[in-house]
Amino acid sequence: MKLEKSVFWITGASSGIGKSLAIELSKHNVELILSSRNEEKLKEVQQLCAYPNSVKILPLDLENYSSLEGKTREAISFFGHVDVLVNNGGISQRSLVKDTSIEVDKRLMDINYLGTVALTKALLPHFIAQKSGHYVVTTSIVGKIGTPLRSTYAATKHALHGFFDSLRAEHFKDNIAVTLVCPGFVTTNVSKNALTGDGSPQNSMDKATQNGIDPDRFAKLMLKAIKQKKEEVYIAGAKEKLGVYVKRFFPKLLSIMIRKLSVT
Repeated sequence: MKLEKSVFWITGASSGIGKSLAIELSKHNVELILSSRNEEKLKEVQQLCAYPNSVKILPLDLENYSSLEGKTREAISFFGHVDVLVNNGGISQRSLVKDTSIEVDKRLMDINYLGTVALTKALLPHFIAQKSGHYVVTTSIVGKIGTPLRSTYAATKHALHGFFDSLRAEHFKDNIAVTLVCPGFVTTNVSKNALTGDGSPQNSMDKATQNGIDPDRFAKLMLKAIKQKKEEVYIAGAKEKLGVYVKRFFPKLLSIMIRKLSVT
């Protein structure tokens, strides 16, 4: 895939993986649209990019998915087209099933799944019309494996796999690619911002997250997968990757392993 002058639209671009990916992409002379709820932080990321004048800021809230058709029209107007949508925005969870209110379940599904799907659908006619497009989706290793304290978060990521696998099959003829990127632990604020059972943020960093992959290194590996148009890639530690394959071939063994696993 040729990167130069391609237009990338990244959600969740104000911090973490999205921020690092934006900065890494900017080194390749691409045109960027950066989105999240926090406009000020997006402007900070813009100034860290190699070519700030090639970066547009488009604040949006995935939870308000009825607004995303308008946001999509605005995104297309910046450079006349969009080549790649990186669906990276989302929120995590740290609570047991028995302690999690249904309102928290709904919020996670609204942001992580329905918001992403709404934005994807809003951009789809544009991709079909130009006979090309690439959806990149930040899911998770828990999009393949459910673990304690992540019930609805895991459900949202599993749902994204199902939706985008179907979309890929339906629109292969339109030259539309889908890359599902499954991170393991990455050193970001994802655990600090994760919702607890009553909807309040955890406000602390998990040890496993603290010891995760550096987001700048992750961004380089993610970009490699995007350039190669991989269908699905696991960017994680060896044990996390192993879990995916144990789940596939020895599911009962994985169930035993998961019960003993430290996931915080």
